[in-house]
Amino acid sequence: MNIYLVGFMGTGKTSVGRLLAKKKKFNFVDLDELIEFRERRRIVDIFAKEGEPYFRKVEKKALKEVAGQKKFVVACGGGIVLDKENIRIMKESGIMVCLTASPKEILKRVAANTGRPLLNVKDPARRIEVLLKMRAPYYMQADKTIDTTRLSVKEVVEKISRNTGRKK
Repeated sequence: MNIYLVGFMGTGKTSVGRLLAKKKKFNFVDLDELIEFRERRRIVDIFAKEGEPYFRKVEKKALKEVAGQKKFVVACGGGIVLDKENIRIMKESGIMVCLTASPKEILKRVAANTGRPLLNVKDPARRIEVLLKMRAPYYMQADKTIDTTRLSVKEVVEKISRNTGRKK
């Protein structure tokens, strides 16, 4: 069984994933980091040069490879849930945990990071709200949802650890 951490950027997927993998003695992979390594360029550059459809194709390929493994904690890109086949792949090979946070908290967490192609706009706060609303039905398909707004990484890991032995 794998544990897939999904959710919007800035909700803590990578930080939580690393600690969770250590605690459960699982392997850890951040799909975005894996894609950057394989493509030999940053996600922001992939989006700029090849566009989002190309990125989503590469992302799906990476997900399928990881899904063929066992005992992985996978930090997924925020938009991975937009493809229903990706959701099916994650649910068939593990448990999907959605991390959430308030739009204000997300903006605070990602403000310094210029490598967020979807937020390189004039009004990132508005963009976050629009994307969160648009993605909400997809994120709701997760087996478990945890609001990380007021929790430490360690507290989130504890919550997931207590609840990953079983689905919903």
